[in-house]
Amino acid sequence: MTAMLRRLALMAGLLLPALPAAAAQLVAVPPLNGLVLDLTGTLTPDQSRVLETRLDWIELSLGAQIAVVIIPTTGPESIDAYGLRAFNTWGLGRRDINDGVLLLVARDDRTVRIEIGLGLEQAIPDDAAAAIIRDTIVPAFRKGDFAGGLARAVSVLVPRIQGADLPRPRNGTDAGRIAAPALRDAA
Repeated sequence: MTAMLRRLALMAGLLLPALPAAAAQLVAVPPLNGLVLDLTGTLTPDQSRVLETRLDWIELSLGAQIAVVIIPTTGPESIDAYGLRAFNTWGLGRRDINDGVLLLVARDDRTVRIEIGLGLEQAIPDDAAAAIIRDTIVPAFRKGDFAGGLARAVSVLVPRIQGADLPRPRNGTDAGRIAAPALRDAA
């Protein structure tokens, strides 16, 4: 028994110094300078512009904030952990309402995550986010249509956000009277 405890203590002593090194290798959360951030060059400038226009409309008319972020990798961190860290770092959504959405793609890892703020969890529960990834994003990505997959995912998210019991945006606009910009698949 004592030998086993010594081995466990030795293993713990060997592993503990490695923890700070692993934490130091976490992929940094980049600054979010717009609602579309593509660090991989996956989207063309026109595709990014079209998507950003739609995301701006959502924020102005519905109040909720959706960010689409494409990074190469999350490194040693799971996409769930990285997504939560990025979501909290950027403070997506309105402060007191927490109605942000992060659509995160780690392209080289081949993983996707939709992180939802607490204010939208009723409208976009985890199973709905998983279905959007599985049924909308993944099939498009498999065909190499990244812009189309992201655009269609946003189109699926909008009615869910519209159905949420959220306060009106402070700018006083009425989402019912503002025509949504066409979200075409910019090729």
